[in-house]
Amino acid sequence: MSDSIPAIVLGGTGYVAGELLRLIAGHPRLHTAAILSDSQPGGSVAGAFPHLRSAYPDLTFSSLDQIDALVRETPRCALFSAAPHGVAAAIVDRLRYTSAGAYEAVYKHPHGAPSRISQFTCAVPEHLKTSVTPHVAHPGCFATATLLASVPLLTLGLADPRLFVTGITGSTGSGRRPVEGTHHPRRHSDLYSYGALSHRHVPEMTACAAAASGVTAEINFVPHSGPFARGIHVTVQATLKRPVSTAQAIEELAAFYKDCPFVRVIDTAPRVKDVATSNYANLSAVTNGSSIAVMSVLDNLNKGAAGGGMQWMNRLLGFDEGTGLTAPAPGWT
Repeated sequence: MSDSIPAIVLGGTGYVAGELLRLIAGHPRLHTAAILSDSQPGGSVAGAFPHLRSAYPDLTFSSLDQIDALVRETPRCALFSAAPHGVAAAIVDRLRYTSAGAYEAVYKHPHGAPSRISQFTCAVPEHLKTSVTPHVAHPGCFATATLLASVPLLTLGLADPRLFVTGITGSTGSGRRPVEGTHHPRRHSDLYSYGALSHRHVPEMTACAAAASGVTAEINFVPHSGPFARGIHVTVQATLKRPVSTAQAIEELAAFYKDCPFVRVIDTAPRVKDVATSNYANLSAVTNGSSIAVMSVLDNLNKGAAGGGMQWMNRLLGFDEGTGLTAPAPGWT
């Protein structure tokens, strides 16, 4: 592995960290050098992620001090952070939102490294080809699905900038530790909204949409907990600015994403099973003469998190952005 770049994962035993480990195991140009778990240093990675035992039979979790030493002695490495928002910034700052005030307004605690904010770009890979900063923050899973559907409407001037968004996410989006409102046995065979019109990721969606399209939209977002483990389905509705048929809307979406290998515009209703576990997103649209609805589906752990981050890392390292990411969805999950 002389030409292989060491990858370090922050995030311990979380679902996105596990997905990053899975993707790195299949990446031809990266190898896992370490994964952080300050609460379980020395613990078995295969014990936390039994499905990854064949890839990591002997790897153990490292402490923050060990990660710190490794980063300082490694001239070039790929650092992925899947740590919780409350601790990620401080960890990244030790290892080497547009403002701290905006972050604090949403998350209700101080930003861990406000001086680092200007060193990061936050964008979906399909909406910014080259980062103008040395580091990249990938938007969250709901934000990614919403942005993929919304940004073409705003950029192309197809619809008014007042958007109504309904999203349904799988239980893995709530993290690995079960709590009353998100535990899968409670969600099974059920569907319910939460954080309606007050979800904390709306400012992220609004800021990223404005940066990508030049239009500041009003995003009215109602998220739902779905009765499945992986995947997100988002519907964005808006009033058309000009008459557009369904066929024309699909054609304009396809043209917008024609150079984006991981976004597929189709003429049928997108289904979560067609993208679950993959780095692909499927989009479609319908109109009725005055309104348009754009449907977007993706995998919340892959395209909406680890896979999108890997796309950016591939670009930052000078690799083809699809390296290690082109496996299709299994179809039966």
